Order: sequence, then C-alpha cells, then structure tokens
Amino acid sequence: MSNMSGRAKIEALLKLANGAAQEAMALYEQDGMEVPSIDSTGPHPLDNAMDTVALKMAIRTLEGACGQICSTLAPPSHTAINLVQVYDYACIRVVLRENISDILVDYPKGIHVNDLSKIIDVDPLKLSRMLRLLSTRGCFTEVDTDVFANNRLSLILNSSNPVRHMISLHVEACAKGAGVYYETLKEPGYAYSYEPSAAPIMHAIKPLGIEGTFFDWMRMDDDRRVSYHTSMRGLNGIMGSLAVLTQYPFEKFSTVVDVGGGIGAFSLPLAKTHKHVNITIHDLPEALVQSRTTWARDCPEAVAENRVDFLPLNFFEEAPVKGKEIYYLRNIIHDWPDNEAALILRNVRQAMGPHSRLLVHDYVLRQLSRKQAEVEAETLGATIAPEPMLPNFGVGNMRMYQQDMTMLLLHNAKERTLRDSLELADSAGLKLEKVWDLAEAYVLEFVVAA
Repeated sequence: MSNMSGRAKIEALLKLANGAAQEAMALYEQDGMEVPSIDSTGPHPLDNAMDTVALKMAIRTLEGACGQICSTLAPPSHTAINLVQVYDYACIRVVLRENISDILVDYPKGIHVNDLSKIIDVDPLKLSRMLRLLSTRGCFTEVDTDVFANNRLSLILNSSNPVRHMISLHVEACAKGAGVYYETLKEPGYAYSYEPSAAPIMHAIKPLGIEGTFFDWMRMDDDRRVSYHTSMRGLNGIMGSLAVLTQYPFEKFSTVVDVGGGIGAFSLPLAKTHKHVNITIHDLPEALVQSRTTWARDCPEAVAENRVDFLPLNFFEEAPVKGKEIYYLRNIIHDWPDNEAALILRNVRQAMGPHSRLLVHDYVLRQLSRKQAEVEAETLGATIAPEPMLPNFGVGNMRMYQQDMTMLLLHNAKERTLRDSLELADSAGLKLEKVWDLAEAYVLEFVVAA
C-alpha cells in the first residue's frame, strides 16, 4: 500500500470517509431519529448518550480521512496558515464571558447584532464579525444579515452545559500558558524542569505574584474552583468517558473507590446506573464540600441509602481506603509528572488486596510509525487505521495530542504512551491485566503483580 500513487491514496481515503459518514448517519437514524444538520436548533439524543463508542469510531475515521485528504490536496501554504490563523478561541471567550448563547435562547428566530450589542455593551460591528466567523465554523446560525441564532453547536456554550466549563478552562488558563510556551522552553528554571510549579501557566501568572501549581491557583478562587470541577463532568461528553459504565462489567463488583473523584463526574452516573455498588469518593476537603452539595442535589437517594462515602485524601501522602474491589482513576495520572504519578500509583497499590482492580482511565498516545503501532495494537487490542491513513487516525485522534499539550501548559505533565504507562505501573508493583478501548480514551486495568 505504501507504493500507491497519490491519486490512489486519495481515492482510498475518499472511500474510507464515505463509509464512515454512512455509518455515522445510520447511528443517528436509529430509533426513527433524523441525521442532524448544521442548522439543527436542538441536541440530538445521541449527543447525550452514555455509550457513544460506535459513533466515535466512525467519526475518528471520518475526521482522520478528511483531514488527510485536505492536507494532501491543499497547497502547503494554505494548510500552514490555517494552523495558526485561528482566532476561534478569542471569539469563544467573548461568547462565554457575555453568556451570548444563554441570551439567544430567548430569541429562537435570532436577534440582530444591534440589539444584542445593547444587551452586552459590545460594539455591533465587532460583534457581527466575531459571530460570522463562528457561524462559518458551524457555531451559531446567521439566519439573516447580521441576525444570529443558536444552533446545536452553540448550545454547548450555554451556562447549563458542563462542557462550557472545559471550554472556558482552555480559552482562559490554557491560552495564558500557550502565550509563554516558547519562553518557558528557554528560560532557566523552566526549560528543563518538570516541576508542576514551573508549568507555562505559572510562568504567565507569576507577574501577578502567584506561585505554586495550577491546582494552588485554582483553589484560590471559589468560582474558578467550582468551574474546574464542573468541567470534569464536561469531559464525559468530550471523551465519551461514561461508556465505561456499559463497557466494563461493574455488575460483577460491589465496591468502587473514585480516587480524586471531585464532584462525581464518574461516580454520580455510576451510582445511578449500578445501584448495587457502594462508592467511596476520595479528594481534598475543599473538593468534598462541593461534592456533598452536588450529590445531595443530583443523587439524594444514594446519600440516603448510604451508598456513597466522602473521605478526604491527599493521594501523595496516604493510601486510599483499603481492600476494595475497584480503584478508579480518571484523568488523574495525566495531571502529574512521572515522579508524582508513580507515587500516586504506589499509594493505591498499598490499598489494593489480592483481588482488587485498578482502572486508569486516560488517553493513550498512539504511534505514527506503523511498525510500532502494530506492536502496540497487539498489546492494546486497539484498531490501527487502515492504509493509506496515518496509523493513529491522524486528526481523527487529534484531541489526545492537543490534550497532551494541555497537560504540559497547565501542569508540566503529559498524556502517556502505553509504554510510559506500563513502566509507571511496573514501578508501583502493578501488572496490566486488560485494555478497554473506548474509541477515544482507554481504560487500563491493572492487578497486583505477583
């Protein structure tokens, strides 16, 4: 296949893209529903489905094939400038700060920018340019000249949607870190450091007199802390994280420990889906305050039935509650450099009994070398993209590589390859038992090593 002509490769990619699009449309049309359009004014039921593995697999191929076609056929200068001439984040920041999506809910037929500008006190000409850019991306609809309305995509930015808080984290904190990324690659004390206190975000806010780590900064402001923990619920929709509740056999287990569980992005849906499970949520005391409030509001029956315990834990200094069946870490290990990540795993290992399981739910970075990808796929049991696609699905898996940069910018940490994860686990006395492929993220299941 590597000897295919350029035309043959494009034809093969077009076939892959068409097949993936047909599969995605069939999934949207299940149960008598319709395929959404760019002008859809409300969510599709599949948007909020718990298990979206099949859809994510189709979209991974669709995005990867389409991206590779465009990068191949477009002039290189065209593609290169598209990598950097991207101001969507600046426009989205305005939308979030001014709650534009919330305002447009009251104007289902749209509102003229002149009227919207009076509500939010933003110049109408600048506002229309911003909204037209986003509408061109498919976020908002220009229903008439300078008249804009919500659509399925812009409703994600509504204040009631937890994904909005993850987007806010990126346009605020990540953007600050990205702005000084080059400087941190060169300046003494930052260039070769992997200390969380030397992350680019901390360099960016140091002139404000702020020191420590991202988590220290986050805890300094109650609104920022609440938004951060809410953003973890937003990851469910972005990563398709809740598919673990249907893909993994939780029905076989009765105790689950959510280590660093925050307000319950994982364990709240777990309590509603598997009502036989007793849950322990471990986190720092200030996080548990918000967690208790959230559970009392969203799952009071679990609290009343004593199916959930809230126990403070500093996972660097002590082990979780001992002898439970499942220990679950979602998006925890990726927050920390190797030394800290290994310490967390060692402390969890101390709590585990001979029949305990540790589930590490994170991205697993795939290789671009097809030879290496085949070796890892044999271990992972994961799908390699068919030729002539890049073996890691190219931009179809772009979020995991962008997330890797997010971890660097905020924490001086990283997403890990399978080899990275196995080395950390081995140092903690853990053995890989099975890998669960959820199409975007993976769940690595570990047991105590003999």
